[in-house]
Amino acid sequence: MRADLEEIINHDMSEDCPVCRAQELVQMALLPAAAAWEMGNELPHYSIALHGAAGLLGALLEEGVPRDDIDAALTMLLDDIERQIAEDKAMGGPPQGSA
Repeated sequence: MRADLEEIINHDMSEDCPVCRAQELVQMALLPAAAAWEMGNELPHYSIALHGAAGLLGALLEEGVPRDDIDAALTMLLDDIERQIAEDKAMGGPPQGSA
């Protein structure tokens, strides 16, 4: 079964938006866990984020999702993240409790 990348990268503006839930899970649990694991295992900072992301995207390739589709989806997500970072900086940083 091919992943529907459009569905998993576009906000649907509902209370149960899967994009928002995924982003929250990554920010609240996965990023701090990866940082702790890197420190605990004397790995370079961001090594788990980079290699973990590549490994997970590799699973999409293995399922038959074309690399161009993955590249396009990742570009959209990174563009959104860059916009959010710029907005957070303009407002004085991310909201308290979201780090």
